[in-house]
Amino acid sequence: MNGLQAYQRVNTQTSITDADPHKLIQLLYNGALERINMAKARMQANDYAGKGKLITKAIEIIGGLRSFLDFEKGGDLAERLEALYDYMERTLFEANAKNDVAKLDEVANLLRSIKDGWDGIREEAVGQSAQVG
Repeated sequence: MNGLQAYQRVNTQTSITDADPHKLIQLLYNGALERINMAKARMQANDYAGKGKLITKAIEIIGGLRSFLDFEKGGDLAERLEALYDYMERTLFEANAKNDVAKLDEVANLLRSIKDGWDGIREEAVGQSAQVG
């Protein structure tokens, strides 16, 4: 492992350790988007093994986001997000099978939209968790 990779790994582990629940979700969105962008580059470079690994990682991250859904508190919104996450996972599988850059872009755009909304509620979410504690 080179020095840059070691630094990135430590930096990521520190970010996760120090993250509040809202920040952790932000990190997951960022990680999924990063893997999709990297997979797109691997696809364009005809590195199909690398592309496959990155898409699989993005699917795993979306599965992680799905596991955070709270259907009791989130109700209809949580159900809609679950359906959207399911759609994204299936679309990524299809992108991988067909080497379809447009499908990667579609999922990245959906993730960015959700992430933008999530980022927009940061102060409210962090404020609520501070009041609870």
